[in-house]
Amino acid sequence: MALPVKNSLRVLRAEREWSQATLAEQLQVSRQTVNAIETGKYDPGLPLAFRIAGLFERRIEDVFNPDDGKKL
Repeated sequence: MALPVKNSLRVLRAEREWSQATLAEQLQVSRQTVNAIETGKYDPGLPLAFRIAGLFERRIEDVFNPDDGKKL
């Protein structure tokens, strides 16, 4: 069973004062997808996760962390 993944997408988006719609447009996904990622209802696949990390100029591990209490 896959572990849920915590992410800092909402914080990163807020730091840039972007709406979910603005971020969705830049990532070429729907606003609903951004919302689902932020609320933990959807874990993006690797291609989208890398696009998100690249957009915010972060390492993927700085944006997404397994929710098991252990450090990667």
